[in-house]
Amino acid sequence: MPQSIRPDRVPYGGPQRMDPRGPPAPGPYQRSFSNRPYPPGGPPGPAMNSDSYRTQSLASNPRPTYQPPGGQYGTNPANSLRGPPPGYMNHLARTTAQGRVVPERTGDERTMSMSSYTRDADYMQTMSGRVIPNRRRESGDALSEASTMTNGYHPDRIPPPGPYVNGGRAPSSGSMTSQSRTMSMASTGASPYAMAGAADGTSPRPSVSGAHRTNSQATATSTMVAQKRPSLVYGALLSNVAQAFRERIAMTEKEKDGLVYKSAFSGYEAVDLISYIIRTSDRNLALLLGRSLDAQKFFHEVAYAHRLRDSQTEVYQFRETLAGDDIGSGEVNGVFTLLTECYSPTCNRDNLCYSIACPRRLEQQQRLNMKVTPGLKRETSRSSLHDEAENEQKLWINTVSKEISDSVSDKEKKRQEVISEIMYTERDFVKDLEYLRDFWIKPLRTPEISPIPEHRREKFIRTVFSNCQEVHSVNARMASSLTRRQQQNPVVRNLGDIFLEYVGQFHPFIKYGANQLFGKFEFEKEKSSNPAFARFVEQTERLKESRKLELNGYLTKPTTRLARYPLLLENVLKYTAEDNPDKTDVPKAIEAIRKTLSRVNEESGKAENHYNLMSLNAQLKWGSIPHMDLKLTEESRQLIFKSNLKKTPTSEQADVTAYLFDHAVLLVRVKVVNKKEEVRVYRKPIPLELLQIKEMDAVLPRMGITKRPSSSMIPGVGRSQARPSAAADGANGFPITFKGLGKGGYELTLYCTSQIQREKWMEHIQTQKEKLSERHKIFTMTKLSEGFFNTTVKINCCRPIDGGRKLVIGTDFGVYLSDRKPKDASHKPRRLLEVRLVSQVEVLEQHQILIVLADKAVYTYPLEALDPEEGPGAPSKRGRRICHANYINAGMCNGQTLVCCVKSSSLSSTVKVFEPMDSMTKGKKKSGFAKMLASGQEMLKPYKEFYIPMESNSIHFLRSKLCVGGAKGFEIVSLETLETQSLLDQADTSLDFVARRENVKPIYIERNTSEFLLCYNDFSFYVNKNGWRARGDWKILWEGSPQAFATWGEKYILAFEPEFIEIRSAESGGLVCIQTHKNIRFLHQSTREILFAYEDEMGEDVIASLDFWGRS
Repeated sequence: MPQSIRPDRVPYGGPQRMDPRGPPAPGPYQRSFSNRPYPPGGPPGPAMNSDSYRTQSLASNPRPTYQPPGGQYGTNPANSLRGPPPGYMNHLARTTAQGRVVPERTGDERTMSMSSYTRDADYMQTMSGRVIPNRRRESGDALSEASTMTNGYHPDRIPPPGPYVNGGRAPSSGSMTSQSRTMSMASTGASPYAMAGAADGTSPRPSVSGAHRTNSQATATSTMVAQKRPSLVYGALLSNVAQAFRERIAMTEKEKDGLVYKSAFSGYEAVDLISYIIRTSDRNLALLLGRSLDAQKFFHEVAYAHRLRDSQTEVYQFRETLAGDDIGSGEVNGVFTLLTECYSPTCNRDNLCYSIACPRRLEQQQRLNMKVTPGLKRETSRSSLHDEAENEQKLWINTVSKEISDSVSDKEKKRQEVISEIMYTERDFVKDLEYLRDFWIKPLRTPEISPIPEHRREKFIRTVFSNCQEVHSVNARMASSLTRRQQQNPVVRNLGDIFLEYVGQFHPFIKYGANQLFGKFEFEKEKSSNPAFARFVEQTERLKESRKLELNGYLTKPTTRLARYPLLLENVLKYTAEDNPDKTDVPKAIEAIRKTLSRVNEESGKAENHYNLMSLNAQLKWGSIPHMDLKLTEESRQLIFKSNLKKTPTSEQADVTAYLFDHAVLLVRVKVVNKKEEVRVYRKPIPLELLQIKEMDAVLPRMGITKRPSSSMIPGVGRSQARPSAAADGANGFPITFKGLGKGGYELTLYCTSQIQREKWMEHIQTQKEKLSERHKIFTMTKLSEGFFNTTVKINCCRPIDGGRKLVIGTDFGVYLSDRKPKDASHKPRRLLEVRLVSQVEVLEQHQILIVLADKAVYTYPLEALDPEEGPGAPSKRGRRICHANYINAGMCNGQTLVCCVKSSSLSSTVKVFEPMDSMTKGKKKSGFAKMLASGQEMLKPYKEFYIPMESNSIHFLRSKLCVGGAKGFEIVSLETLETQSLLDQADTSLDFVARRENVKPIYIERNTSEFLLCYNDFSFYVNKNGWRARGDWKILWEGSPQAFATWGEKYILAFEPEFIEIRSAESGGLVCIQTHKNIRFLHQSTREILFAYEDEMGEDVIASLDFWGRS
């Protein structure tokens, strides 16, 4: 201990202050303490840095298990280094190194605490006499968990020798009051446990009006257990409160005075959330804290009319910020003094603190029975009195004589007051628009003083101020008409006719409302990038004419003024007599104004949506994910839904942001790099047509929504799949699995924060898919066969005959014949040819020949084999094998019917070309004997045979030549000379992308008037007859990996892959729509329809027809 500088001053023993409350009443006292072991031989333990009961006034509940120091805020309580040094003796006085006597404290009282503990015998002391308490060790005697109090006091307890235990404390009478007593905040550190929760009625700080307290004593039999709920953040630091507020506030669409505001919240919601953040039931205290945030422009009232109000009708929005701004720029920063701690080391509950700003001062004054008097007298603001005087003068009753006011009824007085308010507020509105013209627009247009460069000066003024002068032109005339009407007679009979005259000229409000958001954005952008303009803004807003209102407050006045008209006119109508013309004119004016308001809401909503999408498009960082043009800047693009999702069900933070647009789903993550936010694309965007949600079948029925079958735009899983319950989903974290079809497709499971959020996702996706389906319904789909074929008897191929009235269907178990429109449900497809592994069927109706490719062998049958009357053993049922082949094709070339049979290997392909026999022509008559021998004769005769040194996968008929698609691309073959040449001219460098691509597979070729459409499994493009690229900018990159193609005239191109059909415009190449099904197989195309097969939800094969005639 340091020696005293004044040795003549004798230390006195014993405490010098007496507790005026007297000794505590006797009674049982037990308290349990958790074990706090420390390493032996080490320094004294930390001074209860994180002890949640250190600064509490309600100390009767059990202590928690000790946690290591270092709280949520990284600071220790201010008195964590204050305590008694070892060997402290109560009968000795203490002095500082300079000889200053340090006053004693009774019992176990701690510095800066409203609650006192019995002081230990061990302590440490600084040079200035500041006491540093040591943490004591738990004794071996276990105390009971309940702490029983008698009259609010604990009996004195002397710590036993050996390892020390924390002594009991003697709380004041007020400390036992469960409802009126607040918790002490004794430390300057931001302890997260320094406040109690609002649920138990305690307040983290005494409220401003809480000078009067009740000090009710607890009875001897009462057992006090305080429920401690720590505040979310240290409420005195505005930056912490602002961050917690922004993270938790629910922003929705709000309406005020007929105007709709997106991403807004009410004043009641704001105060409610702040009360929750700082854990207080005092809404006045939360309101004051919220106004401190409002004063720093953290958020603002939508009309910039006033500060935060605790009201459901008041609407607020966050301040607009530019994309890419520093996180710290414009950050809320400050200290809310009502929630701070006292910084004086000698401040305690029993003595009046020297500081008049001490947060404990009211409690100390009341404890000492002192008269509560303010230290400084508050003077009334003269400016506010001046404003009140002006408002008082604007009242109608103060503008007319007493004789006139006495001559009208009370109801008419109220009506005249409302009319007077309409008139003088209209004049004020016109003056505000003139302020914009005289103090902003004109100086910015003046070259000598304008801070805006000349080349973009006019564009900037038009963007920021839009057509506000057109609004001024209309309202200035209306204000003059209203003023003249008031001057004609102090008691205005009617004004509805004036509104009806001008309401038809309110169209400038619509244009202004649509451009308002872009004006704010341009203003903020220029202010942040142009220091000269920022100085100009600051100087102008400081002018007396600005009335302490920033520019944004004036820019919102036109739309808010329009929204005020219906409210004011309704009040006029309320007090209008039945015989007054306003009784009919005013409702008409209100209806017309509300129609204009609806147009303003509609246009401003579109503008806000467009602005948000433009900002998002500019912020997107693609990284390693291939860039994809989402067309977010298109005028028609819409953002349907947005929310944050979690990567794992146990994650505390939802770090993936999901956007649902009207055409795609985008997943992003927001990262902070160099104090700037970066929006990084998390996964490849999924077009809605290619999106599948695994949980759709489980969630939609619980929502009461009937899900469309998978044959529509919405694919699904089988009906037999088990549907998990909502409780099971909740245990798993409400998963939502995004599955993208096609190339680069993936399956990603994210987790919603609630069941409601997941249901919203399902509902929005379902609705948007149905809208896309209706919007892009360019064809009529008809089911031709269903309920018969299944996974066992699977459809491999199909050809219509008899004018499309019958279908020849090939399966692994034979050839079936089905009626397109059966007479009744009992008519099922019948197997007519028992041949296995049928992969292709061709029908030459003109020659009455049926060609079947089964098990890589080509068979020919007379068409009579499809006659149901023929028995299984009829001669026509026995086919004639002509060759082996991998695939076949029949068509017209050089004006004659040909059949090509291709046998392909990995290195070469052999093509055999056949033509029908002349005897097989349909028009020739045959005798009965000839029909009997038809099965044994040749139906096809060889025409040509040639060899190609490549593996081929398709063959096509042109007018005079054949085109074979294979590993080397499309090869043109002349049937006259059998010479082959590449279709693409290698001299055309614009076709290098084809040569560079590996594993590219040519599948389909179609010729129109002068060009060839070439379709590969990755892309499609046009070439001319010379093999050069046609339509240089025209190119399709297929979403999937098509296995077959079809065209409908020169209008649409269809690509078939197992999971979906991709339909694109033949003119632009743009995606028209996508039809999703399971296990899709292309069957046949004609000028009338396109046939395909798919598997339904029951696992049965369905043959469907796409007819474009009725929709195109």
